[in-house]
Amino acid sequence: MPELPGFAVVGVNGGLPDTTNPCLAAQLAWATGTPGGPAGNHVPVYVNTANPGAGGSWWPTSNVYNGNQINNPYGVCAGTATAACAYVYGYGLAFEDVIHRGVPDPAHRLWWLDVETLNSWSSDSGANAAVLEGMTAYLEGIGAQVGIYSTGYQFGEIAGVIDVGSNLNKLDDWIAGADSPASAEANCGADPLTPGGTVTQTQFTTASFDYNLACPSHTALQPDARTGTGQGEGPGTAGRDERNSLDLGGLLTFPEGVPWARSPSGQ
Repeated sequence: MPELPGFAVVGVNGGLPDTTNPCLAAQLAWATGTPGGPAGNHVPVYVNTANPGAGGSWWPTSNVYNGNQINNPYGVCAGTATAACAYVYGYGLAFEDVIHRGVPDPAHRLWWLDVETLNSWSSDSGANAAVLEGMTAYLEGIGAQVGIYSTGYQFGEIAGVIDVGSNLNKLDDWIAGADSPASAEANCGADPLTPGGTVTQTQFTTASFDYNLACPSHTALQPDARTGTGQGEGPGTAGRDERNSLDLGGLLTFPEGVPWARSPSGQ
């Protein structure tokens, strides 16, 4: 593992939803030593998201998942590619990430939903938003915090305009898409992805590397090294007070005291 950064965010999946990062346990153990991490060493994590619809490897046929009757704001799921079934699908994704991926003490972590166009999505933005709402409902239901990682453009293309009553409103945002430190810093003041949201982290890309900034820190950043697999790249994050990170099918990290470091992309 690299030297300890100021903080880290660890990817739960192996690059796609419904998969497991094979190095998750080792990366979580390593990341708990980051000096800038949250109280209690509950390292934040991120998970991949998607909406494959009824043609996916699994799709719900009712409002029941793993024996749990889901309170579905979209009505009854009947196995079709509707918002009602998409909500149950998202609930199920989050359930699997919490119960079967091996994340200790999941209720006391911040879970970032990685929302990118590289994964499979429906042309129905309302159904896509319902997936994210289902994931958020499950995670908040266990007491966890939830945030959204995306760009304004990608989130709009995927989820459209979010309804005022959505549980996605007021979530923290991690905004990607900048191409320089200055534009990443400027994005700390960008419009949030959903009404009432707060931009707490930003990211910029240069060459083959991503750099992450924790708002409102405005100091030198370090890049992430991505080795994730599959369609979903994953955001990653770790750093000093400047907050950057490494993604190993999950993780982002850089040594304390190194203002710039270069690591190979996983692509």
